[in-house]
Amino acid sequence: MEDKKPRAMTRREIRKADRATAVRLSGADKGFNLVIDSFLWITLIVISIPMWSTITLSFRPNTFLGSYFDGMFLAPWKWSLAAYKALLGNRGFLLAFSNSFKILALGVSSALLLTIPLAYVMSIKSLPGHKVLVMIVLIPYIFNVGIIPSYLLVAKLCLTNHLAAVFIPTAVGTYNCLIMRSFFEGIPNELKESARIDGCSEIRVLISIVLPLSKAIIMTIGLYYGVSFWNDFFHAMLYLTDNKLQPLPILLRNILMASGMNEYVEASAFGEAPIEAIKAASVFMSAIPMIIAYPMIQKYFTKGTLLGSVKG
Repeated sequence: MEDKKPRAMTRREIRKADRATAVRLSGADKGFNLVIDSFLWITLIVISIPMWSTITLSFRPNTFLGSYFDGMFLAPWKWSLAAYKALLGNRGFLLAFSNSFKILALGVSSALLLTIPLAYVMSIKSLPGHKVLVMIVLIPYIFNVGIIPSYLLVAKLCLTNHLAAVFIPTAVGTYNCLIMRSFFEGIPNELKESARIDGCSEIRVLISIVLPLSKAIIMTIGLYYGVSFWNDFFHAMLYLTDNKLQPLPILLRNILMASGMNEYVEASAFGEAPIEAIKAASVFMSAIPMIIAYPMIQKYFTKGTLLGSVKG
């Protein structure tokens, strides 16, 4: 006799089986989940209201006469792009955006090129002088040298009024290095030993064995560095005095603090967009790169952070 093929389950049978195997929550568990859900919803609302307020303010036309609350619910077909046209039509804003993007790209690249080898070396506990190396890395993290010695060092290296002055002094973050080291220590040592037995050097082990398994932590640390360099205001203010080199945070500070906008926006464009709309548009546009980058890296973020902190 031929074997009968198993009958496919219907949706009702699948739901019934799921209910039978589902874990029943106690009253305490349901109460805890309710508290957590309420907290997350409140957090979402607290974050969303200022963000929505900034977005709607940036689209507010110059002819709007309602209250601030009314502007948050202004119909989309009544929005105006005058503020964004004013910013995108201004060479100073485009130049500052370009400088920030250069700092972001060069900063993340140089930071990862320096952090990855250092973290890998620190993960090799059999290395002679391993404890001394760890102490050398930890001492600047615990004891800050201060602003004046840092400025004198950057000036002696002739980095003032160069974009490199923004990302070179902070290219190696001790906290990021320690997280990456912990991740490297979690990689099975047998994989590294087998590569060494086959004649691979430590550089080859790092490139061929460790890095392909460390995509999550590299993306996570890269995100940390990216957010830091993109929002870096202090180092740019300290080391960059040339207006042609000022990044977006400096220009954004000037826009937000300026009483008149004529030095940033042409008079014709300024006549079409209110000052508050231009301020809100500049804030929103400065956040766009991070808004785009975070969802792309989010799937690596949790994995890289958790695995990197197991042996911290």
